[in-house]
Order: sequence, then C-alpha cells, then structure tokens
Amino acid sequence: MTIKRIDGKRFAHMVIEGANNLSKNAKMVDALNVFPVPDGDTGTNMNLTITSGANEVKKSSSEKVGDVASLFARGLLMGARGNSGVILSQLFRGFSKAIDTKSEIGTVDFAAALDNGVESAYKAVMKPVEGTILTVAKDAAKKAVKSAKQTEDMIELMQIVVKEAKASLQRTPDLLPVLKEVGVVDSGGQGLLVIYEGFLAVLEGKEAPDVSLEEEKMDELVRAEHHKGAQGHMKTEDIEFGYCTEFMVQLEDAKLKQSPYDEESFRNELDKHGDSLLVISDDDLVKVHMHTEYPGNIMTYAQNFGSLIKIKIENMREQHSTILNEEKASKPAAAEKKKYGIITVSMGDGIADLFKSLGASYVISGGQTMNPSTEDIVKAIEEVNAENIIILPNNSNIVMTAEQAASVVEENVVVIPSKTVPQGIASLLGFNPSVEIEENGTAMKASMSEVKSGQVTFAVRDTQIDGVSIAKDDFMGISDGKIVVSESSRFNVAKALLESMIGEDDEIITIIYGEDADKEEAEKLVSFIEEQFEEVEVELHEGKQPIYPYIVSVE
Repeated sequence: MTIKRIDGKRFAHMVIEGANNLSKNAKMVDALNVFPVPDGDTGTNMNLTITSGANEVKKSSSEKVGDVASLFARGLLMGARGNSGVILSQLFRGFSKAIDTKSEIGTVDFAAALDNGVESAYKAVMKPVEGTILTVAKDAAKKAVKSAKQTEDMIELMQIVVKEAKASLQRTPDLLPVLKEVGVVDSGGQGLLVIYEGFLAVLEGKEAPDVSLEEEKMDELVRAEHHKGAQGHMKTEDIEFGYCTEFMVQLEDAKLKQSPYDEESFRNELDKHGDSLLVISDDDLVKVHMHTEYPGNIMTYAQNFGSLIKIKIENMREQHSTILNEEKASKPAAAEKKKYGIITVSMGDGIADLFKSLGASYVISGGQTMNPSTEDIVKAIEEVNAENIIILPNNSNIVMTAEQAASVVEENVVVIPSKTVPQGIASLLGFNPSVEIEENGTAMKASMSEVKSGQVTFAVRDTQIDGVSIAKDDFMGISDGKIVVSESSRFNVAKALLESMIGEDDEIITIIYGEDADKEEAEKLVSFIEEQFEEVEVELHEGKQPIYPYIVSVE
C-alpha cells in the first residue's frame, strides 16, 4: 500500500492515534525522569497537552489538512502543561503554520512542516538544551526533509521519521551527561517518539477506524450547537423548529433491499424537515441530530432503513426559556479593574493560604505532579480582572507555560520566573503596589535571587547522581536543584540539608512541613536549628503540600 497525500480526515486520525498512544505510555515516559523523585511528570504533561489538541481535532469535520492542523495547534497551545507540553505545542504550532492553507499534503510538505515546527520550538526556548525533545524533533525533521526528495510515499517517510527519532533518542545521553549518569534517555524525546509511532500506525493501517471517535465528534458538534452563550441572542418565540431530536438507525439488510441507504440522499431528505442537521454513518449504524417541528416524521422516514435506537427528543423552547432565566439571574455586574493582580501557583492548602496572606490575588492549585495548563493560567488572568498582572509560577516546569499564557492575552502581564515556593514567597515580599509594573518586576526578581531553596522528598528508584548514592524509598535532601544527601531517616536528611544550606550571613529560616510530615518532628527540627545556629530566626508553617514533607527557605 502507498499513500501519497494526507487530507484532513487522515491527519485527524493520526493526531488522535498519536494522543492515544501517548496516553497508553504516559507512565513509562514519566518514569524516565532524571531525578528519582515521585513527581516525574513529563509523560503526564505531554499527555494532557496532546489530549487537549486531539479534543479540538475531534470537533472538526473539515477534510482540509490545514484546518485540522490549525485546530490541533490551538488545542495544544491552550492545553500546554510543563516545559515538555509547551515545546510540544510549539512544534505543532510551527507545523500548522507551514500547511495552514493546504487541503492535502505530500511528503515534501509534511517534512517541511516538521522542520518549521522545530524552528518555532527552538525560538520559544530561551536557552535550548541539546539531548532533549528539541534534538529528537530536529534530527527527525532534518532526516524527513532529506528523504522527502527521494520518496512520495507518506508511509515510507513516516517510517524514516520514526526510525530517526528512535536513533536520536538513543543518542540523547551522549549529549546530556546527566542522562548517561542515571542511565535513561530523554523523557520528552521519548514522548515525541510515541506520538510519531501513533502517526505511523494509522498510515500503515494497523489501527482500525475508531467508531467512538465519530460519536464523540457528533457529541461535540451537538454541544456546540446548544452552547448556552448563544441563547441570549434570540427570543423563545423565534425558534422555528422546536424539538431537538437525536436517534440512531441500526441498518438492516432486509430493509436495505427495499430502500438502499445512501448518506447524501438520506441527509438531503431530512434537511427538508428542519435545521442544524448532523448525520454520521458507519457500515451498519447511522447517528442523527437535528432540530425539527415534527420528530415523528423524520423517524418514520429513517425506519425505511432499519431499527431506531437511542432516541432522545427535547423541547428547545422550554429549554431556551430556562436558560435565559438562569443567565439573567447569574449575570454579574461589570467590575472595575484593579491596578494589580498577583497570580501564584502552589500545591497544598497551607501554602495557598500563606500566599494569600502575603497579597496574592489568585492561587492556582498545581505544581509537582499536576502543572497547570496555558488555559488554566489564562482563566486566572481573566478572573483577577486587573490592569497589571504578575505571575509567580514557583516551579521550573511552569515558567514556560506562564510565559505562553502571557503571550496570548491582551492584559499587561509580567512573569517572575520563580522556580520554587521559597522564591515565590521572597518575590511577593518584594512587591510594592505604589510603583509601576516594570519597577516591581525588577525588584521582585532581585528578591527572588536572595533566597536559597531546599526540599525533602523520597526516591522512587535506586540510582546515583551528583555523586550521591540513592536507594529506593530513601529520603533525599535537595538544595537549589542539587541532591546533597540521601538516607533512610527523614529527620536526619532534613537536618543535613539545613546544615548544608545555612551560612554565616543567613538570618531567616522558613520551614514548611507537608501532609506526610508531622508537627512534632517539624518542631524538633526548629529546636535543632535554634541550638546549632543561635543567630537565625526560624519560622514554621503547615503547608499541607504532597510529595515534599519539608520545603525550606534560607535567606
């Protein structure tokens, strides 16, 4: 079999199978995290990101590949989570721009689109690092551009892309020493390879067409048809066809002998009886949605071809009146914009309360294991309703997502690249509501740089990194991203971590204990510090954060 051109329908199937394949392998990708911490989330982030893109694709009935690619890119952009998710969204943003006007594409177009995606992704990363998903994407794209000159077969080209992505992935430890040290390949590159393998499976015909996909597409279209936000633009009495009618026809051979089924003729006949008509057909099943004044008439006609199942009829005039009343009751008065709004990201109710007490306007629940998406941050920006927005990501894997959110909104947004909760707290303490946002940005970044951050967590596997031997289930002390101690006693690890962090000039130590630590042990830690470092002041807070029994700040 040879496939020379890809249209929108086939590309949609490639996208959805790529997403399905990543979903099945997300845990495997998570497990490739360099640090043996229990929050390896590259697979999770990429899975949630591509799922958002695939869901947008499912809404499309376009057969133009450019239209489908644009929807995919939009869904990825808004659903992007973590650095890997943002990079994935940029790869397919560039891909979509290269083919946005095309109805079909061949090998040369596809290869050029992959290459354009790589260019966009590299531009999006301030300091690109080789040996990552960027390298895998680049090597695969360059090979595709070269090979497209020799073949017109999309199957052969995609096989080449997958083969080169695999080879590039195996080379990542040679480019990034830390990967070689812990014996893994790059997790983001592995995630991208899994997606490409899903693309190839569709082209090779290894996956049968997913009927549930078509039903989901119908459901999405129906939801769009009934979107509440559109109801206020019409009056109840203006509804011409009052019954939303949905049913399925189980085609039957005996009836088809008398009345052969043809989708176009079937659709044209139904169209005479109403509007908002949607028809999706499979080999033995037809699903219908339409608005009509006489549901019985269209169902009687449909029975010429088989038996009716899953019948649902709703009175839209009654629904419309209810919706209008609900919208009128819930519509808030327009609020005046504040001068400043500060958005932070945190894990744990205690840490959220701490940020709010320091002046945060909105706290997004997230962090390790569940990074917020671009859309989550955009919604927070809208909710804050301020002229100037300051975002504190408080996690190195959320900074790019925050910057991407800032780029798609009209508000004046500054992202302070805080990578830890202590940095976020220090930055917030440097905020001055009486000065302009540029001055605040400079001051808050300076405040962030004056704090040292530490964390205690547990290991999920045996490994050796940064010269420290680590056993599975042991506790680790991490100082500004570097593992400095590991052993079986959580308390001893916390003490050793603090001893390594506290210097002669340090004055304030903040300890935030999580849901897996107990207050009595935390208070013992405070006593230890006060005995060993008489000149420092110690603050203790209950953060209720998961995964990290202790988060410490030294300044």
